[in-house]
Amino acid sequence: MQTILGANGQIAEELTRYIHDNITRDIRLVSRNPRKIHQTDHLYQANLLDAAATSTAVEGSSVAYLAVGLPMNSSLWEQQFPTMMANTIAACQKHGVKLVFFDNTYMYPQTAAQQVEDTSFAPLGRKAAVRAEIANMLLDEMRTGSIEAVICRAPEFYGPGKTQSFTNTAIFNRIKQGKRPMVPLNAHVRRSIIWTPDASRAMGLIGNTPDAYGQTWHLPIDPNRLSYAEMIEMASEVIGRRISYYTVPETAFKILGLFSSSAKEVQELLPRYRQDNIFDSSKFAARFPGFNITSYRDGITKILDERLV
Repeated sequence: MQTILGANGQIAEELTRYIHDNITRDIRLVSRNPRKIHQTDHLYQANLLDAAATSTAVEGSSVAYLAVGLPMNSSLWEQQFPTMMANTIAACQKHGVKLVFFDNTYMYPQTAAQQVEDTSFAPLGRKAAVRAEIANMLLDEMRTGSIEAVICRAPEFYGPGKTQSFTNTAIFNRIKQGKRPMVPLNAHVRRSIIWTPDASRAMGLIGNTPDAYGQTWHLPIDPNRLSYAEMIEMASEVIGRRISYYTVPETAFKILGLFSSSAKEVQELLPRYRQDNIFDSSKFAARFPGFNITSYRDGITKILDERLV
């Protein structure tokens, strides 16, 4: 059995499909309100803040995937993520379950320097500090050999359906709605974004590759990084009309943050939009050369084609 903790989120759903189609149909979906994707899925309702419930959730599994997401709320992250990680580690250790952790890049330096798997953490802001803390919690246990685990790290998302990300919300969803996209800070710096189904497929592949454990992997992205201006130009070609856009200055985010908690929460991430964001996934590409990475053109086309459905 393979168990997904944080089931029914955007990454977890595609991961469930990958495991079902390629690995096993013996899948347990765990969340506060899990929903079946396939008829054969097993559902287990649990709160990962509860150590006993987390232990029961992974018992009998060969692999557990931690793919929990929380709203963009610093206080909530500080209160819940460390406890969830501690409970998950303890549960997997108790039952001898392999752990695959889906991670992000918030803890990396917000500079134009290339990001690789051994880039030192330099968290800026409360959410980044939490992500560094929980990654280090797992890394410490991996170093001692007390758990067989692997970290799968992804940059910002873009993707189909209800994918939640700044890029989807501010760029592609607005294009589908016939509105001008809104670009944060600088439209001409290179972005590293990952197609969400690719992230899920790659995590499932890594989780079922024995020699991939004991290390961190950057999940695969199209290495032909585009700026937001280039993405919008590509979208123009896809839909057959010229798309203009707004560039939103940092001062606008700061002013909006005085009135909007969600705008305030995003401010610590703004430095990464000032300059190139270079997330390197060449390690994955070298180890899994047969993996088909979705190109930006194909991804953008799939997103915009949804407006016709």
